[in-house]
Amino acid sequence: MSDDEQQTWLTLSVTHRKVTYDLTFPEDATVTDLFSEIEASLDVPIANQKIIAPRCPLLKAPLKNPDMPLLDLRGKPLTLMDSPAAEVQQVHDMAERVAKRNAARMAQRSKAKHAAPTRRNPQEAQYTFLQVRPLQGLPNPERSQKLLLRLREDPGIRATMAKHKFTVALLTEMEPLSHTQTTHEGTSRILGLNRNKGESIELRLRTDAHDGYRDYKTIRKTLCHELAHNVHGPHDRDFWDLCHQIEREVDAADWKSGGHTIGETSRYAISGDAQEEEDYPEDHGGWTGGEFVLGGLKSNTAAGMSRREVLAQAALERQRKEAETERKVLDRRQSPSGDESK
Repeated sequence: MSDDEQQTWLTLSVTHRKVTYDLTFPEDATVTDLFSEIEASLDVPIANQKIIAPRCPLLKAPLKNPDMPLLDLRGKPLTLMDSPAAEVQQVHDMAERVAKRNAARMAQRSKAKHAAPTRRNPQEAQYTFLQVRPLQGLPNPERSQKLLLRLREDPGIRATMAKHKFTVALLTEMEPLSHTQTTHEGTSRILGLNRNKGESIELRLRTDAHDGYRDYKTIRKTLCHELAHNVHGPHDRDFWDLCHQIEREVDAADWKSGGHTIGETSRYAISGDAQEEEDYPEDHGGWTGGEFVLGGLKSNTAAGMSRREVLAQAALERQRKEAETERKVLDRRQSPSGDESK
């Protein structure tokens, strides 16, 4: 009998990427032979191999016990976790590219940090908000201060103020509760206020409960509206043309990505439930008591408006009337005199 006929063989099942391979070894083979066979048969470098077996420690190079007999793994399903040599090289190359890009970016950032600060031209220094001031007595005044400074330094706001030669003495924060009114028709919230055509501009930065801040772009759009009141008081066609022009200029310069006059005071307001507060950054309503609110369409508000704006107001007026009719019907049903059983 030959030596080959006397040799006893051991077969191990190795699953690799959902495919199971049966690898045959002499019974005296070691785990080192297993790693070598996988490299030869499956083209997986020994350094990239990780073998998982039930009730056994993870097997990977360098092996803690290279002479471990394969008989210890007989009958156990083996799972090979690996990265082929080509994929490993790709990952290595990618890591090098990322490291180089990060190094270049950090060098550029460091260079910009130590560069001389860009000086404003005289127009930008003159046509701006001369002071910014948050409300004291409310939580986080420092956050309000940062938000007001961000508005003042906004590239679009700076550009449009220089173009139109706007100088505003004070940009400050509006107290939400004192500019919120609730009636049976809903809640009216004033978003912005321009006093004396640029003496000061107040903006509603916070939510009604003082526990949060409104969306930045909504606040900035309100600021565009109030800047237009530096020139025009009533919401006529001239006002809206300027307001929309300022909005376009601010949006165009955003490289990072109505009101009414009473005693020379312009107010910009919306109305609706608290959850609707963020949904109406523009004027969508009519005049009520000298304040611009959602709903309450009056005939004199259509003067100078586009057909689209008039139609939008008419639709809102219909919704308001329908809601009012519905409310009256419910009131009659709930009152004793309106009991249908009588």
